[in-house]
Amino acid sequence: MSAQDTNAGSGKDPGSKTPKRGFPVLVLLPLVLFAALAGLFLFQLTLGNDPQKIPSALLNKPAPDFTLAPVPDLLRDDDPVPGFSRDDLLGKVSVVNIFASWCVPCRQEHPLLEDLATVEGIQLLGINYKDKPENARRFLGSLGNPYTRIGADDAGRTAIEWGVYGVPETFIVDTRGMIRYKFIGPLSPQSYRDVFLPELRKIQQGG
Repeated sequence: MSAQDTNAGSGKDPGSKTPKRGFPVLVLLPLVLFAALAGLFLFQLTLGNDPQKIPSALLNKPAPDFTLAPVPDLLRDDDPVPGFSRDDLLGKVSVVNIFASWCVPCRQEHPLLEDLATVEGIQLLGINYKDKPENARRFLGSLGNPYTRIGADDAGRTAIEWGVYGVPETFIVDTRGMIRYKFIGPLSPQSYRDVFLPELRKIQQGG
């Protein structure tokens, strides 16, 4: 039997080709997503975008009205560490730091906060964000407590009112209770020296 007869018997057209299977698009999806994210990151680097440039609706406006209870049983030099409210921000330049014991970057910036506490003419206040009292006490007991007052923000509501994106964040409030500067993320030795301290001095001088 000839090949032509065989093809005729099978019902196949000798000129036809077996259709190729389409390439699965889903295989490319992770690569496409990765390329898009990499492109966005490169775009931000090219433009010089900086997380510190994220706008805050509260800058140059009064600090929100709030009252925070102290962290239970937290002591400093054998004295209870008080909580604080907006009224405690008046009359003195204040640095308000949002921190938590479970926050790894908070540990990294902590030595800089201890140095900040020695700066004359300011008060360093802490908002303990969504933390357990025993963990907060252990955190400050091991690393040291640079804060004169600490408010326990158990539910995170006060941090939301301050427009916090995440911990840590640090605010500078002038003597009138106006939020003048916001630093997003952990302070590093360089950003502390070259960015934060100059801003603090400027606000202390009424700038």
